[in-house]
Amino acid sequence: MNILISGASGLIGSALVPHLQKKGHHVLNLTRNKNRQDDIVWNPARGILNLPSSTKIDAVIHLAGENIADGRWNKQKKERIRSSRIVGTTLISKTIAALDDKPKVMLSASGIGYYGSRGDQVLTEADPPGNGFLVDVSRDWEAATSTAEEAGIRVVHLRIAPVLSTKGGTLKRLLPPFRLGFGASLGSGRQYMGWILIDDIVNVMWFLVKQDALAGPVNVCSPNPITNREFSKTLAEVLKRPAVFRIPSPVLKILFGELSGELLSSTRAVPVRLLNAGFEFNYPRLDVGLRHLLSKQSTDNKQASRSIL
Repeated sequence: MNILISGASGLIGSALVPHLQKKGHHVLNLTRNKNRQDDIVWNPARGILNLPSSTKIDAVIHLAGENIADGRWNKQKKERIRSSRIVGTTLISKTIAALDDKPKVMLSASGIGYYGSRGDQVLTEADPPGNGFLVDVSRDWEAATSTAEEAGIRVVHLRIAPVLSTKGGTLKRLLPPFRLGFGASLGSGRQYMGWILIDDIVNVMWFLVKQDALAGPVNVCSPNPITNREFSKTLAEVLKRPAVFRIPSPVLKILFGELSGELLSSTRAVPVRLLNAGFEFNYPRLDVGLRHLLSKQSTDNKQASRSIL
């Protein structure tokens, strides 16, 4: 297959691209600057996206978007978060909808932030959106694919939970303090948090490309959401370190500003549609998943050391 991917250099994309290439698929990267022959330059702000007429695109996987956890939120940051998702998605949708030979499927990233903070309520794809900034962004983000849907392209909205990887994201930031014994839960620690291992999300992507019957929202998260306190306790136990600290909500507010509200939100989402479609998670349990990631990191570090020597 010829698969067009945006966000190929991000946390998910950098794991997904080699996975697809090993299966023998041809990956076309959407990028701001052309570095390789198969790169396709685009500029969402200027409405520039020229797809090669000589190449039939079979599937589109759209992952690009401003990192929501990189820096404090202010008016400019929030506008970048919003526009990077909606403007880019609209451009891709209109472009592929206008092709004579259209892709069969478009996987478009969204987030479990769509549901907002809902306490301990179990949330499925059938639940309505909640309230808040990320809720509004996620809802409009998904709506931006309407042109592709109207053109008959199967569109899947990937409501992605925080992705666990030692190479980036939440886990990479948490490992140093937890390894030093300074692990802490946030606020009350009772808020639910979704999560998924990088290995599983890569498999989910390929599963959804092949599943012709699945369209619309799909929760991309482990079937076992846990509280923040449970997450902190499990990570500390896997690292064989204590985790006795707690960062109070007012301190989080000082440290992270408006973003602290998202850190304390409780979203207990479960992947009902994936499970009903027959997808099997390799790492549905957090402790097993963390041990796998840390073991792989240790192996990678040893191999890197040998190559240096």
